[in-house]
Amino acid sequence: MIFGAPRLAALAGRTCHAARHLQQAVNASTQAPQMIKVSAAGEKKNVALIELHRPKALNALCAQLMDELTATLKQLDQDKSVGAIVLTGNERVFAAGADIAEMEGKTFAPIFAERFAQKWMDITKTRKPIIAAVNGFCLGGGCEVAMMCDIIYAGENAHFGQPEIKIGTIPGAGGTQRLPRFVGKSVAMEMCLTGERINAYEAQQAGLASKVFPSTKVVLEAIKLGERIAENSPLLVQMVKESVNAAYEMTLSSGLQFERRLFHSTFATKDRKEGMKAFVEKRVPQWKGE
Repeated sequence: MIFGAPRLAALAGRTCHAARHLQQAVNASTQAPQMIKVSAAGEKKNVALIELHRPKALNALCAQLMDELTATLKQLDQDKSVGAIVLTGNERVFAAGADIAEMEGKTFAPIFAERFAQKWMDITKTRKPIIAAVNGFCLGGGCEVAMMCDIIYAGENAHFGQPEIKIGTIPGAGGTQRLPRFVGKSVAMEMCLTGERINAYEAQQAGLASKVFPSTKVVLEAIKLGERIAENSPLLVQMVKESVNAAYEMTLSSGLQFERRLFHSTFATKDRKEGMKAFVEKRVPQWKGE
């Protein structure tokens, strides 16, 4: 499609506005994030890119980082200019795990009372799709956070693992629960009982990662995927995410009924009417999110 000069200027204006709006939303928090970086990505700046940023600690997931991450995701979930979210680290590491130095001195009573890692589950409450773009080490809590995302793209140098058993504990944020749902019981048992890692291609073969890309391109490919998702109705995108996630919590018969009810409910939306009308008229639909 070729745009004239006025159309290009309007598009550029909307793009800059979206980028400024996203940054303002992030800066509106009580304290600007220090351990994550947030930016607007993609041609239309409608994909939020979150970069974990504790390079000296290999992006170890301390309380402050996780507080910043969950708070930012909550803000982005309310931002209508954001169609999808990409979560990444750097080319060396996604996240090497929870912060062991922060946990080492803890005892049972306080760690139980504070419900350690419970707040991490807020990631899964995000209604917009989250794509994990994983390079390097994705271990322990890092692997668990990646599994909380909706899609995992892996760089060729990525390594996934649950090494908690090597330091005298077990996974505590979904490693023994989500991992079998991705890779099956046998692979999950082997990973959790030995603490050994699997590489990017093994992760893809097992069903943990969707696709594998060169390490220098995985974030860009994740952003492109986010852009393709953002082309669809934001309301219907949320419905699809809710329905797919429900499959892990229900029997097949209950899940099919849940899916049918959501399908039926789309006929009460303006976007369903617009989507089918645009298809019949052979044009691009104009989504309203209603």
